[in-house]
Amino acid sequence: MRAFSAIAGSALFFVAAPGVVAGLLPWLLTDRYRVPQSSVPGFAPVGWILVVGATAVLLHSFARFALEGLGTPAPVAPTEKLVVGGVYRHVRNPMYVAVLLIILGQALIFSSCAVFVYGLIAAAAMILFVKFYEEPTLARRYGAEYEDYRRAVPGWLPRLTPWRG
Repeated sequence: MRAFSAIAGSALFFVAAPGVVAGLLPWLLTDRYRVPQSSVPGFAPVGWILVVGATAVLLHSFARFALEGLGTPAPVAPTEKLVVGGVYRHVRNPMYVAVLLIILGQALIFSSCAVFVYGLIAAAAMILFVKFYEEPTLARRYGAEYEDYRRAVPGWLPRLTPWRG
């Protein structure tokens, strides 16, 4: 039953958080009534690659939280276990990285400076949230296990080889 609750909670949070931050808000910043098309040749295909690839990483990350951690990414329903498998072996914050890449991809698809600036603001907010809330909370909750993981796995730029801690 715990796994079902974790999956349902993660699905709800997926719509509420990245769905709004990486989907609805960038869409509202664009001329959304025209077919998305970059005015710079080559930007739109790169943007679509970023959006599709980052969405796959985001879905994988959410699944890890529900199935490995038996919880959700939402602070109100945290995981029972520290999630360190899958893409988390390469980077500590794959959800934030994926959301930012989705926003960047949309900026490229729509040739939108507004979406790009929004992405910079979102990045700053995420970095501050991680530094001042998430990392201290995880350190208190998981102690030495999190500290070992934090020392071995970078927060924002993925390591090429997976951590085997």
